[in-house]
Amino acid sequence: MSSKRKAPPSAGAPPPPADPPRRTGRRQQRIAATVLLTPFTALLIAVFLIPVGYAIYLSLFSEDHEGLGFGGGRTVFTGLRSYLSVLQDPSFLSGFGTIALYCVIFVPLVVISSLALALVLDSGLIRLRRTAQMLVYLPHAVPGIIAAVIWLYLYTPGLSPVIKLFAQADITIDFLGLHTVLPSIVNIALWSGLGYNMIIFYAALQALPREVIEAATIDGAGGIRTALQVKVPIVRASVVLVCMFSLIGALQLFTEPMLMNQATPMVNSRFTPNMYIYDAAFRRNNYGLASAASVILLIVTCVLSYAVTRWSGRRERRVG
Repeated sequence: MSSKRKAPPSAGAPPPPADPPRRTGRRQQRIAATVLLTPFTALLIAVFLIPVGYAIYLSLFSEDHEGLGFGGGRTVFTGLRSYLSVLQDPSFLSGFGTIALYCVIFVPLVVISSLALALVLDSGLIRLRRTAQMLVYLPHAVPGIIAAVIWLYLYTPGLSPVIKLFAQADITIDFLGLHTVLPSIVNIALWSGLGYNMIIFYAALQALPREVIEAATIDGAGGIRTALQVKVPIVRASVVLVCMFSLIGALQLFTEPMLMNQATPMVNSRFTPNMYIYDAAFRRNNYGLASAASVILLIVTCVLSYAVTRWSGRRERRVG
């Protein structure tokens, strides 16, 4: 038998074509993006998408008990009945009214105060900059429930040294009264969020090109004018970010009013939407109602966040 042998490649044959450098670079970028995004995607699915899907599922069902409620219960499909019950409940709607008033007071106050502190630190008027940053940020490091307990002690008549000090000056003040309980809650949240937002603004101000600040100084602009007309417009994106974070945090208000519910009748068990959800789930054992309220709160939060983002985008295009 005669065997055929392949002829060896000639020395002058060209090598096989290699991948273009551009295609190789794109492939490496895709691999890197996949590796970096995989943990985030897994966490997003595990802690957000799956719970949201389960909440939507629970909102469409309810427990139906036979007789006087002593018999065994069975799960029945109710459709959108829980959503209609939530939207027709005056206590749930009043909770959104409370949150709206809270946002009107809290969001501008925390944004303006933290931005003012960041501008003062960036101006160099304070020498011990690191110490000042630590002192302002320190209240944010305290857990929210501990801070709320401390402030509740300062608000309670008969216990608070602040109220006793005001009484010695013939000043009577009730921090837990009808018209003062909401500002008292705003005060607790303000001390907790001031340092965190100040750090965001200060980091944005430190990233500004110093040439712009020097040019404004050469043109004769003072410190206040430079801060308001040069620095603040440049860090507009950070202002929008802090506004969005503050708005989302305000919609999730729960810890402070939940503790005050134990100290004053002015804060009922459904004072905010989150307290309404807690009351429906763990006091009335109506998980379908609580899930429907949670989904509605999520939709409102997403809509408001999208509205803030769209509004800021239009402002930037107009300025540009």
